Amino acid sequence: MTRVPGQYDPRWPIGLHNAAMANVLLIEDDLDIRQLMAQTLSARGHSVESASTAMSGLEVAVSGTVDAVILDLGLPDLDGGDLLKMIRAVSAVPIIIATARSDEREIVGLLDAGADDYLVKPFSAAQLEARMRAVLRRGTATDSEAPITVGDLVIDTGSRDVTFAGMAVELSPKEFDFLAYLAARAGQVVSKRKLLAEVWREPYGGSDRTIDVHLSSIRRKLGESASDAAYLHTIRGVGIKLVDPNR
Repeated sequence: MTRVPGQYDPRWPIGLHNAAMANVLLIEDDLDIRQLMAQTLSARGHSVESASTAMSGLEVAVSGTVDAVILDLGLPDLDGGDLLKMIRAVSAVPIIIATARSDEREIVGLLDAGADDYLVKPFSAAQLEARMRAVLRRGTATDSEAPITVGDLVIDTGSRDVTFAGMAVELSPKEFDFLAYLAARAGQVVSKRKLLAEVWREPYGGSDRTIDVHLSSIRRKLGESASDAAYLHTIRGVGIKLVDPNR
């Protein structure tokens, strides 16, 4: 493992140095890519620790000393998807998948397994930094924030717990983000493009299918369907809205 302290490197664009410095763990087996990403993040003020194998990265990831993990999938000793599940079993540290794999079903599966974001190589330094800021912002929510209540649905953004009619609802991390985003805008129609940009961090487009799969899953867990919707309504050609059916 190598450690790169946060410092300016003139070979990289500065851009956004006002972002809070974070301790970042980079798990990537390709030396050139690992050094490039480490330089990118350190040039923006972050402290970067790197690992070339899954098991060496796991030890650091669960130590409680890092603020975010950037994880490649093609690791020499263990698939990154399996490592994601191992980390997520014991830690809530934000995890960004950074890989050449672009299969949509695999992306959705990894997001559901606990990844906070997914980047497909090649990507720009600016995009990596933006994704870093996004997951760190989401991780700063405090437990003192009041839960969001929409009818019988209660969403606690601090503890990331959801209850419906007093019963706990088990959601994947991305399902929670999706539902919480709509709940914070209850009664408003949110376009799929907006959801892709804000929840899935795909500002330049993405697949509506990703949203549809998550929407269907959440509906099922709330005991409703597209044809018999009480809370989650699709407005054809416009977007999706969450409503209180008692109003």
